[in-house]
Amino acid sequence: MFCFLSRTSREDKERKEPQFPFLLGLYYNAFALIANLVHSFLSVSPKTKKNPEKTHQENMVLLPFHLNSWVRSVSVLLVFLMIFHTPLKMSSAIRSFPNNGGWPTETEFGFTEAPEYRNGVECPVTSDETLTFCNPSLVHVAMTLDLEYLRGSMAAVHSVLRHASCPEHVFFHFVAAEFDPASPRVLTRIVRSVFPSLNFKVYIFREDSVVNLISSSIRSALENPLNYARNYLGDMIDPCVKRVIYLDSDVVVVDDVKKLWDVQLSESRVIGAPEYCHANFTKYFTDYFWSDPVLSRIFGSKNPCYFNTGVMVMDLVKWRGGNYRRKIENWMEVQKKKRIYELGSLPPFLLVFGGNVEPIDHRWNQHGLGGDNVKGSCRPLHPGPVSLLHWSGKGKPWARLDEKKPCPLDYLWEPHDLYKPNQQRRVKLHQQLQQGMNSIGYSNYLI
Repeated sequence: MFCFLSRTSREDKERKEPQFPFLLGLYYNAFALIANLVHSFLSVSPKTKKNPEKTHQENMVLLPFHLNSWVRSVSVLLVFLMIFHTPLKMSSAIRSFPNNGGWPTETEFGFTEAPEYRNGVECPVTSDETLTFCNPSLVHVAMTLDLEYLRGSMAAVHSVLRHASCPEHVFFHFVAAEFDPASPRVLTRIVRSVFPSLNFKVYIFREDSVVNLISSSIRSALENPLNYARNYLGDMIDPCVKRVIYLDSDVVVVDDVKKLWDVQLSESRVIGAPEYCHANFTKYFTDYFWSDPVLSRIFGSKNPCYFNTGVMVMDLVKWRGGNYRRKIENWMEVQKKKRIYELGSLPPFLLVFGGNVEPIDHRWNQHGLGGDNVKGSCRPLHPGPVSLLHWSGKGKPWARLDEKKPCPLDYLWEPHDLYKPNQQRRVKLHQQLQQGMNSIGYSNYLI
């Protein structure tokens, strides 16, 4: 099942809004800030003129609370401006809000319906009323979808659309686990309710295809079968899709995703990703691996560097032709017998692709922002420009924000958040998901 694009009307094209990578978020939040400030003053304005003196006294009591909220909001905007002060190129995508008086609506699942993002005038024009995922003008993005990281996934999708120059030409491929607490069909309903015009398709990932290959890891979270879904994208996604951008659920994109899509992979390279050659590559494998002359010979004369698999450009034609899914599985089978690494799904990628990765600018994966929840550590941005923020690690921004213990950079994730947490919504969402699982069951749109 997939959702088709809704076409841009002539009226929408006339309502162009200048959009900068990430800075558009600042303008949007500044607008919201002003609106909230005005609303704050209006909310304490007298509703009746019977006792204006009393009303004036009430307003003077309430005013400091509204100013305090305003000051906190200004502080967050100043943090944004200090970090992203570099002038960025303007794009011309168009935003229109849901038809409810100009403000986003709350969906039945507790998320806020996202604004509708429209193509700018420079985007490709198609003669068809709808676009299928085989259209060559589309940018393809693949992500996993599950209940635990659903809030992060919705923020990631929102960030891609918000900063894309041609948001209607982005197609999302979501991979959902067969036995997730929320069925793939329920997750599909949530995505459609939050992004009514999003073009996407949801695939069921049969966990039994990989569960027997997964070894224990240093963290139980790394043993989740869905972490290995990226290995099977070439099998799941239609052959007409020749390349895809894979993104983890704990990222936000603050630049035009088309720039990442346009990265060219050289003839011999199947994937592209930011590499970090200063990292100690040997620590990703056990002493047994390095002491075995046959196993360690895999790198030969290569100069392998660490790369994070949470952001990758993948050539699916080469992937399928070289049967790279099977090559990764072979190393997982070796791991089951000889224990050659301690981490989860990353080391097999390093073994297969290490030393043969197309290097992509580091701006496309400012990783490690999750820090460590146990130690309470917060990590700063790496030096240089930023196009993608990645909260890899134990800590997730939505959890820290809810606990009122955020790291400074978590405030850069918050503007993309479409979930408004409170206890009533959480209970309602849980009940609806349970009802959906009981009444709908698992969907059968398999690839």
